[in-house]
Amino acid sequence: MLAWAVTDKGTARWENQDSFHLELSHAVDQAACVVCDGMGGARSGNVASRVAADVFIDSLLLQVKPGMNPKNLRAALASAVSSANRQVYEKAQTDASYCGMGTTLVGAVASPDGAVVVNVGDSRAYLISDEGIRQVTRDHSLIEDLLERGELSREEAKNHPSKNLITRALGTEETVIPDLYTVALGEGDFLLLCTDGLTNVVEDQEILFEVLHGGDPVFACDRLVSLANSRGGPDNITIVLIHI
Repeated sequence: MLAWAVTDKGTARWENQDSFHLELSHAVDQAACVVCDGMGGARSGNVASRVAADVFIDSLLLQVKPGMNPKNLRAALASAVSSANRQVYEKAQTDASYCGMGTTLVGAVASPDGAVVVNVGDSRAYLISDEGIRQVTRDHSLIEDLLERGELSREEAKNHPSKNLITRALGTEETVIPDLYTVALGEGDFLLLCTDGLTNVVEDQEILFEVLHGGDPVFACDRLVSLANSRGGPDNITIVLIHI
């Protein structure tokens, strides 16, 4: 198993408020990773994403053991989200300059046997294979709610004025409910985690092409960042890519 990660502030933002962690153990052939996209102003968004990513991965590494079954992995991921949420929320309550801060989160534990993925907000996980690309996570966003109710088309959603409004975030309430997914993985498959700085300007099929056919997968994350920036790079871009 191989893994790569990259973060970039884009071309329009003066600061990168995304954070990530990637822990790859070749000894047990397992990866633990998280991607967060902070919100709440220049200073606090950066703090929210960093605290959430740090606490999440530390909590996860304390709990995850080699050979854990999906049920126990789901419990570990949910617990790590709860710990991260609590830390961000408490920091926002005790320092007025951090009031209202929050962050998205998408995380995973992956091995050749499969992956368990967790998300809060609109940062995403994708499964990429020879069969195509599939979005694993569901966005917690106003746009996604409108799409599910049939009040908006995918084409209309691309330029909707409320496309950046999320309905669930880490650190804005005392508790948060994450969504969890179990993903089957096969040899040659990729698991990609990213912030919306990528998905708002790069189509799913373009992600698929760059990962599978764009060249050496070692540079796939860099190619995707370059593609996003060539389209204005309106937001921070963070990508973690795991290859089974």
